[in-house]
Amino acid sequence: MKHTGKIAALIAVAGVICVTLILFGARLGLWEPIIGFGLYRSYFNAIGAGIFSAGLIALAIHFGRGEKGWAAVGGVVALLGLGILFPLISSTVNPQPRAAPIHDITTNTANPPAFEVLNETRAGAKNTLEYGGAEVADLQATAYPDIAPLQTTLSADAAFERALDVAGEMGWEIVATDPGRHRFEATARTSVFYFADDVVVAITPAENGSRVDMRGVSRVGRSDQGVNAERIRTFQQQFSKG
Repeated sequence: MKHTGKIAALIAVAGVICVTLILFGARLGLWEPIIGFGLYRSYFNAIGAGIFSAGLIALAIHFGRGEKGWAAVGGVVALLGLGILFPLISSTVNPQPRAAPIHDITTNTANPPAFEVLNETRAGAKNTLEYGGAEVADLQATAYPDIAPLQTTLSADAAFERALDVAGEMGWEIVATDPGRHRFEATARTSVFYFADDVVVAITPAENGSRVDMRGVSRVGRSDQGVNAERIRTFQQQFSKG
């Protein structure tokens, strides 16, 4: 047990590397996002528990021996393990409502903007781009009642340019633009796991300005965990700041 602190530190380093790969491996091109998510569900908490346990053991042993330096190392490792376990602890202490089982969110459920360039051949897609109709609309109205079109005093041309600028600021990959019809399609990715969601934005002239509609569809998963709704909110907030 002489080198408990060193062992704990090595476990922490190895664990952090594993955690980093699980969260960002898809961004690095190592695997598809769903693989990283599967690894997260299977191993993330176990890695955190292992790091925490190693740090706690090192802290106890070295503190008992009066080896304050290595005891401090053990304490840091234990805190690191707790940090990794924080999502689990937080969800246990303060359970969040289950997200709605939908992955297709739009500001116009009566006439959702259609995808014309992005199609069923997009990489890794398991979900269709066909809108689910009244059932999906009802689920969205219950789960995300605030999602609505953005009314702006900008002309359709100006709103289209502003929308493209905001999409760029948010890091979306613009797939196709149609300036004449004031619409574009893009792919947005989550920062963690790098899941791809496809987005279409359509602007129509309106009295005293224009109306901005958009729609986000996740490529995989029955539920998007609220990501598309939050992306729409963020887009509208950023748009209105301009």
